[in-house]
Amino acid sequence: MNTGPTEQNTASGRPDGEAAAATGPEDAAAPPWKARWAAAQPWVTLVCRVALAGILGFAAYTKLPPALSIQSVEAYQLFPAGVAEFIGITLPLLEFALALLLLLGLATRYVAAATGLLMLAFIAGIASAWARGLNIDCGCFGTGGAVAPGETAYGVDIARDIGFVVLAGIVMLWPRSPLSLDRLAGLYR
Repeated sequence: MNTGPTEQNTASGRPDGEAAAATGPEDAAAPPWKARWAAAQPWVTLVCRVALAGILGFAAYTKLPPALSIQSVEAYQLFPAGVAEFIGITLPLLEFALALLLLLGLATRYVAAATGLLMLAFIAGIASAWARGLNIDCGCFGTGGAVAPGETAYGVDIARDIGFVVLAGIVMLWPRSPLSLDRLAGLYR
């Protein structure tokens, strides 16, 4: 029963008689790419998550024994010896922990954010060495230390780490993925 033009249709919020005829952006079907992204996103995140886990795990493994990692940190000449030793010992442990959490898909968004921040710290360290004219290997995957002039690859190292930041950003923004403990816990369904 329509009692007049001011009565509102409670389901649509529009005056009676206008509900069926209304069209607009909210009534239009979602573009096809959104449906494709919704289907692909969990798998893209899984690939990024496992890739980052592999990268971090391998990087940590190549820094063992800790003396190699300490040597790499000392080559940057950014920290006193005691601090460089502490970083050199704990960095592989941090990388292993992040790799394990990413592989398991536990606290995925937060671990991806921490991984991205770690990569940004690496980029800052490499840029610092480059700006100060140091001739060192970054030590990211194995022994670091002094190298002959012209053997540095700072631009490649920074570009690679930017790629890792992008992977971490994808996982951080879209953490939902299959084969993750987060999913089993009811997060990111």
